[in-house]
Amino acid sequence: MLLTVLTESRMAKAAFERGTGWSLRPEGACRGDVCIPLIDGPQGDEVEVAALASDLGMSIARHSRDLAALGPASVNGRALSTADAPDLVLPDFAGIEFDLRTLRGQKVVLVAWSPY
Repeated sequence: MLLTVLTESRMAKAAFERGTGWSLRPEGACRGDVCIPLIDGPQGDEVEVAALASDLGMSIARHSRDLAALGPASVNGRALSTADAPDLVLPDFAGIEFDLRTLRGQKVVLVAWSPY
């Protein structure tokens, strides 16, 4: 599962492919054996992220006008296609970086909180 941080509504096609794992081709977006036809195929070297996210069943969580996160693809827009957490390194309460990969193979509950 990949998560991509966005600072603009458009991004380079190559950056979208790297960040999401989807390969954008004239026939649609492909990942592994799965190809999804796109309403408006990729035009040039940049893509409109919101349109692609909608076509691929990916959610966009907005923090502000200038910052958002593009989530992983989902099944029918209702469930994640995998329960694998992304590679994530964040500081703990003491400021020491913690790598989520160290918990791979264990059941983990993540609690996220925001004051807004």
